[in-house]
Amino acid sequence: MLTIRDRPASADDRVEASHWEGDLIIGKEGHSAIGTLVERRTRVVRLLHLPRRDGVSVRRALAERLKDLPQELLRSITWDQGTEMARHGEVTAALGVPVYFCDSRSPWQRGSNENMNGVLRDYFSKGTDLSVHSLEHLMAVEKELNDRPRRVLQDCSPATLFGALLTSEPPRVLQR
Repeated sequence: MLTIRDRPASADDRVEASHWEGDLIIGKEGHSAIGTLVERRTRVVRLLHLPRRDGVSVRRALAERLKDLPQELLRSITWDQGTEMARHGEVTAALGVPVYFCDSRSPWQRGSNENMNGVLRDYFSKGTDLSVHSLEHLMAVEKELNDRPRRVLQDCSPATLFGALLTSEPPRVLQR
């Protein structure tokens, strides 16, 4: 298991795009969940439709949602120490990306993701069954959030910045 202290410094300072933070928002009685991924530099979000809250479902959903990315836009994933990432070795093997783990009870080490999870609660209320939301609904929420301009991004949207990375030639770098 790799800890957050093993993560490259380029992930910490947000200069390099391609470092992701992940987590779950948990539904009623802990039986349902939606996976969340946030790219640290552009703040683009990707949501994971999870049929169950377990390691196999999370591994499959991660592989499906990230398979379209060029390898240079998938350099690391940082997650908490939840049991849903028990198959992190398989995630690394499937995607070719290391998974780093935050310290126990230290959610601020994935601050972008924690912030996004708070925003997502406007769409997916606490104490509700999250399994009722279709993949299509998750994708609509994801699009709405990614198209919303952010002050921290100088009023650009995450989708605009991430789209620029996808269409640029390697090395994919955002200019300030």
